[in-house]
Amino acid sequence: SAALVGSSAQLPGGVQSLEAAWRMAACGVDTVSEVPASRWVLEPLSDAPSTVALRVRHGGFLVGAERFDNASFGVSPAEAAAMDPQQRLLLEHGYEALHAAGHDRASLLGSNVGVFVGISANDFAEVLKASPLGQSVYAATGAAHPVASGRLSYALGLQGACVGFDTACSAALAAAHGGLRALQLRECEAALVAGVNLMLLPGVSLNFAVAG
Repeated sequence: SAALVGSSAQLPGGVQSLEAAWRMAACGVDTVSEVPASRWVLEPLSDAPSTVALRVRHGGFLVGAERFDNASFGVSPAEAAAMDPQQRLLLEHGYEALHAAGHDRASLLGSNVGVFVGISANDFAEVLKASPLGQSVYAATGAAHPVASGRLSYALGLQGACVGFDTACSAALAAAHGGLRALQLRECEAALVAGVNLMLLPGVSLNFAVAG
């Protein structure tokens, strides 16, 4: 058997904990809003039906996804600038979940804790290519999905399995299954399971809006 002993969350609508997420769901809170100008600016959809234009202009967006306390994880400003914001969120909330479980950096260093991450959105690779940051020495690791789980293990000194899962919408569920099986097989003494999905470009939203 396995037990959930620590958690962290950040969801649209300003949700910062699993408890807040449960309250939001119980109260039927609507977290859908218009696309923030800081995320992307859509070209006028003059030739698209009004229903498509309406759909693509709304979504669930995290507040402050661009903020990151890089110094806390020994990441230089130059490297942080070329890091997928999804990697930043994983570092911050992954450590927060472990801390909530009673761990600190001293106890985690060298421990047999596995990291299992569900991640599928890869918009940041396109963002980097269109930016001067694409020439940064940190660009290759900043946009690579396999690095996302590795950053957690490296930053916290974890010695357990380190795996990323990309199964689209079920990525976090697949990661949770992987973490549970690793515990059952005694491959690690504890498992950090995380899922992240941050869309930075309108392409997928536009395609799905057209599809209905």
